[in-house]
This record gives sequence, C-alpha cells and structure tokens, in this order.
Amino acid sequence: MHKTAHSASTSSPRLSRRSFVGSIPATFLIAACGSGPAAFGSNAASAETIDHSLWDKLLGEYVVAGSDGVNLVDYARLQDEAADELQAYLDAMQGVTIEDFSRDEQYAFWVNLYNAATVDVILRNYPLDSIRDIGLLGQGPWKDDAVTVSGRVLTLDNIEHDILRPNWQDVRIHYAVNCASIGCPNLARRAYTSERLEPMLEEAAAAYVNHPRGFARRDGRIIASNIYDWYQEDWGSVGDVLDHARQYATGPTARLLEGVTEIDSYDYDWSLNDI
Repeated sequence: MHKTAHSASTSSPRLSRRSFVGSIPATFLIAACGSGPAAFGSNAASAETIDHSLWDKLLGEYVVAGSDGVNLVDYARLQDEAADELQAYLDAMQGVTIEDFSRDEQYAFWVNLYNAATVDVILRNYPLDSIRDIGLLGQGPWKDDAVTVSGRVLTLDNIEHDILRPNWQDVRIHYAVNCASIGCPNLARRAYTSERLEPMLEEAAAAYVNHPRGFARRDGRIIASNIYDWYQEDWGSVGDVLDHARQYATGPTARLLEGVTEIDSYDYDWSLNDI
C-alpha cells in the first residue's frame, strides 16, 4: 500500500507539474527553460539501437503493478540491491552520442533517461514522502543538474521542456515521463524502445485516461488530472483535452465523458509512488 495521499487540488493559475512554485504561472516557468539546450541533431538513416536492457530489467524487478491500477516502485529494495545497476545504466546512457540515432530511437532514449534519472534522485534522498520534499519551497529536483549527454549538462526540466515537448510535440509524452508520484501516469514496467514506442505510448495514454487519476466524477463534478490544466496548451483547449480523452476512453470513463464540455476542477496526488 502506498503512503497516505496528500492531494493537491487547485483552481489557481497553472502550476508546473515538476517545478511547483506557489503562484508562478507554468507558462513563465516553461519560458524560463528557453535558455536550455537546443535540439540535438539526429540521423534518419541510422538503424542502430540503444541498449536499454538493464533499465528494462530494473523496471521488471522493482516496479509493481498495484491492484488499483497504480504502478508502485520498491525504492527500499532497489536502493539496497541494485542502486549500482541503476548508476551503471545512467553512466551508459551518458556515454551515448545521441545525434547518431534516429528520432524514434532518441524519443525512447529521452523518456528512459528522464525516468531513470528521476528514480535515481529519489534513491539519493530516500526515504521521503514526496518528490517535492527535495529542494526548497516544494520546488523538487527538476532544475538541478541531472545528467550529461553529448557534453551538455541537462536538468530534468531540460529533458522534458526543452527536448521532448518542443521537438516531438506529442501529448503522449505526458503519459510516458514519470515524476515519482501517485498522481502521475504510471512508470512503465518495461523500457521504451523504438520498436515498441508506439504501442507503449498508446497503452500509457489509455491506462491513464481510464483511471480515476485521469478523469473522475465527484459529487456530480468532472475532475481531471492537473496535467491537463498545467499543460493544456499542448492539447489546445479544454475541448481538445476532452476530445483527446474520448479517443482513449472505454467503459465507465467513456460514459463519464459523454457529452461533457467542461472540466470542473483538477487534482493531483504528490505522494511518492512507493510500495
């Protein structure tokens, strides 16, 4: 069982999911990343692949699918048994010359690197109740130097806001990167690869949309994840968010969203996704 939830429901200006700072609008926070790294080049002709087998092994061993649909991480056991393996994976990824690979290979690389670096920062600060306990004023670790790729020092925010979001412009990124929180889309139990990129992204989107963390009804009101508020611009509008959700919604969620034109409020649980 995970720790007692301490959810963060808000109707205030959009707050960055990863750089949670009082009332600073997310648009400002994202713009502040504009001084980060420019896009890395790619090699469309490359058929080479990056080996994510060690990360795949760690995910399979230490990420547990909960009966409530929430994947949890056994951080304590991972810290005791395999912290060195996680570091070995991160070292290997930082030795990759990413410009040599195709865009699909790069997409999988950046998602895996983001998620592995996030697990690593949790282990370095474990035990804790929430990733927001790291740093000052609930800012978390997202603006701290995390990895070095092709000679460029990158933060977690750089990977998400300067590389993944602008260069792929795929809303499913939000279902793939994991912020070590119960409210976040699941940390996948497999590593992303270029070969299984599309089905994994689709699976992650459907799983989150159809889980109460994504959309729910409470007291007759439609409640959605704060992800759809913080990053609404990636979808376009509230109507676009709902249309997107209906593409993946099945069963009770499809009935819940039928004819809905507005989202009444948003919610997010920052509790650590710990066993």
